[in-house]
Amino acid sequence: MRITDARQFGRVAVVMGGNSAEREVSLDSGRNVLAALKARGVDAHGIDGIPALLDALRAGHFARVFNILHGRGGEDGVLQGALASLGVPVTGSGVLGSALSMDKIRTKQVWQSLGLPTPRYARLGAGEDIVAAVAKVELPVVVKPSHEGSSVGITRVRKHADIAAAVELAARYDGELLIEQLIDGSEYTVGVLQGAALPSIHIVPKGEFYDYHAKYVAEDTQYICPGLDDAGEREIRVLALAAFDAAGCAGWGRVDFMRDRAGAFFLLEVNTTPGMTSHSLVPKAAGAVGIDFEELCWRILETSFGDGAAP
Repeated sequence: MRITDARQFGRVAVVMGGNSAEREVSLDSGRNVLAALKARGVDAHGIDGIPALLDALRAGHFARVFNILHGRGGEDGVLQGALASLGVPVTGSGVLGSALSMDKIRTKQVWQSLGLPTPRYARLGAGEDIVAAVAKVELPVVVKPSHEGSSVGITRVRKHADIAAAVELAARYDGELLIEQLIDGSEYTVGVLQGAALPSIHIVPKGEFYDYHAKYVAEDTQYICPGLDDAGEREIRVLALAAFDAAGCAGWGRVDFMRDRAGAFFLLEVNTTPGMTSHSLVPKAAGAVGIDFEELCWRILETSFGDGAAP
């Protein structure tokens, strides 16, 4: 649903911050979104965290919510379920898409059931055999928490001697661990907005990997958009939409890929509330097709209406 008058949105809560491992990134994203909406005449107000938001909603202060909480609480269905019970519209995916895509292991299981390409993996629960899990996948591997984003707790492991330290780091976060095949190649991402795939971005970090520092701190990471030739763009965008839909996602988000040296794409994960910082990828892709940051925020807010609303 396209909105032409900011008054149609009513009073909007931009919920940010929270208490996940991605709090600081969320606050940065939230400040940017809040400024953009205000610049377009939206009656928008920042709220830090879910408890404060629910108090304000029960008091009748807001008509809808722009969710820019990253990580658990904001992206795992908890917020979406609370708002659904209150009848308050929110941007982006609903309970199903948020909960499923936040769990990297179960997202991969859905993709595999549909024949969508994703790296080999093993699930590692508490007390399970680390060596056996790695052997199932074969080195090199990526060890990561199954419920975190922004590259939090991730280690690339090429030697058996490094496995224990990688597992110790990932185990600091809740949930099962994911032991995933390391795809040697190039990293890509595709933003999704209102049912359409944005141009891909080829991410070229200065170092070997696109880690937390390269994402949010470094100024020397290269972002090439569109990242592929015409045939590659068609292939990756079709795959992104298929993966997004398979995970039950809606409204807007981002799908991350690796492309191996033979040119094959592998799905890594879906982000249902991607970053909106100066380093973030969806704004870069939107800008490549003439959607500036203020317009992007407006269109994301539109997803809280009608067919674009979370299921």
